[in-house]
Amino acid sequence: MRILGIETSCDETGIAIYDDKLGIMSHRLYSQIAVHADYGGVVPELASRDHVRKTIPLIKEVLAEANLTPQDLDGVAYTAGPGLIGALLVGCSIGRSLAYGWNLPAIPVHHMEGHLLAPMLEDNIPEFPFVALLVSGGHTMLVRVDGIGEYKLLGESVDDAAGEAFDKTAKLLGLDYPGGPVLAKMAEQGVAGRFKLPRPMTDRPGLDFSFSGLKTAAGTLVRKETENLGEIDKAQTFADIANAFQQAVVDTLAIKCKRALQQEGLKRLVIAGGVSANTSLRAKLAITTQKLGGEVFYPRPEFCTDNGAMIAYAGLQRLQTGQLEELTFKANPRWSLDTLPSINQKP
Repeated sequence: MRILGIETSCDETGIAIYDDKLGIMSHRLYSQIAVHADYGGVVPELASRDHVRKTIPLIKEVLAEANLTPQDLDGVAYTAGPGLIGALLVGCSIGRSLAYGWNLPAIPVHHMEGHLLAPMLEDNIPEFPFVALLVSGGHTMLVRVDGIGEYKLLGESVDDAAGEAFDKTAKLLGLDYPGGPVLAKMAEQGVAGRFKLPRPMTDRPGLDFSFSGLKTAAGTLVRKETENLGEIDKAQTFADIANAFQQAVVDTLAIKCKRALQQEGLKRLVIAGGVSANTSLRAKLAITTQKLGGEVFYPRPEFCTDNGAMIAYAGLQRLQTGQLEELTFKANPRWSLDTLPSINQKP
């Protein structure tokens, strides 16, 4: 069985073809960073327009690379939510139109389920059950996963997501959008321990997150420590603050992951989403899970960010069990992960 996956939830256009025996046959990803850089963040209208321009050409490219025609496909999967409503509507409209024109089933996919299942694209895949940390620019959540569609939300961010806090703090340090990866690179040049920032909500029970206060504390530190510094000293101080900020986020995520694993009595941890590519976070969680006698699983870096391969894979799981939707299915910008049916549930 072979499926086309379309991802247009925010500022990246991802297209892929996945085969249940051959794996990923072809994939393309177009990032809109250059489009939004001058504005310091994603402009929804510009994002939607760029998806309109790029989606069809990328679909043609992946079909050509895989040496396939639409007649060789068994379905079309598209991201139906959550995300920016305009961006979602582009993928939904194109996905449903192609499915109708090609006489194929259309499968709406939950964006976060795509991320959660992205490690399944690798050779070493986690067995169920496991705890998943979904951490990106728009979401930070811990989920117990007993099977595909069997999700229990354990905790989530009550304000800024971790990736969002990275980007906002990077902006305070004068870094260009998207600042998160640049801040992580800057942190490598920082002196560990020079500054100490809080590990929010780790001194109280529960598995929820909050990164807004940490971002504010970092901003206060920037103003206090750099007001009267020269450029050379300021650059090093920025690096030291970046190091302190990153370590605070990493420690907070690791503490909550350890707590979730212990609470659920599980040993396997999956981490996915854009922030899961952070090398410091990966190193910390490897140590954390090893101490518990467990293991941590990741997708490769190119599949940490939004991509079509994860949507194709997630859609294929639904297609194989006959869980389809009418072509009138609407985009859902606020779609709760724990409302999804199990693939073991009869359609």
